Parts: sequence; C-alpha cells; structure tokens
Amino acid sequence: MKPNDLYTTAHLFVAAVRVLDYRDGAPPALEAVCGLLDFSDEKGSYLLNRFREQGIVDTVKSGFNDRIVIADHLAIEDLPRDVEESRLELELKKFKKGKDTMKEKVASIKAQQDQKKQDLFAEIEKKLKQKMEKK
Repeated sequence: MKPNDLYTTAHLFVAAVRVLDYRDGAPPALEAVCGLLDFSDEKGSYLLNRFREQGIVDTVKSGFNDRIVIADHLAIEDLPRDVEESRLELELKKFKKGKDTMKEKVASIKAQQDQKKQDLFAEIEKKLKQKMEKK
C-alpha cells in the first residue's frame, strides 16, 4: 500500500534521507532518495520543495549537486494526516458541478420555451376562434 497523505510521505522521505546518510556516510542527493522510495524525479522535487518550505529538510550545495539534510523532523507533526485530494480530482469535481449547473440551465430554458410555445398556440387558437365566430 502506497501512502497518499503528506504526513506519512514526509516520514518516509526523512527516513530515506537518514538511511542513505548512514549507509553512504554523506547527505544524499535527491536522485538517491527518489531511487530508494521509487518516486519519480518530479514527485521527489515537489516533495523536497514542499518539505523545505515547512522547514523539515534543507539542502546543502555541494560540488556536483545539492544534498539533502534534515532540518527539523518535529515539523512533520504539523502536517495534515488525512489524504489530500489531487488537483485533478478537485478540477474534475468542479467541472462536473459546472456541467450539472449547465444542464439545469438548459432544462430551465427548454421549459420556458415549451411554455412560450403553448402560450403562443393558445393565443393563435383564440384568435382563430374569434375569426370563426365573426364569419
């Protein structure tokens, strides 16, 4: 089971940094952490930036690439523990809500048009009856 909540992912990320630091004897690069956790480079970069903003990890510039160090592991406890919905899911919900609203508008306009048509036919029928009575 792969965790989706930020809290659990932060714990995994920090644990991977610690394991790689212990194993290699130096702070790991982002590529090593992503390789250990089987994350894509994009996801790893996103998480690194997010955790850096929260003050959980920090990066140290080295000769070839940036190395990741743990800044404040207790800041993980401030993260939400529930599964957050992805932006795609949020956009899909918004789209469906907009589509439902549009369907309601179309149904309302159609009902108005039907009512206008019935009123028009009733008026024409009334005028025809009046003409027939005059003759």
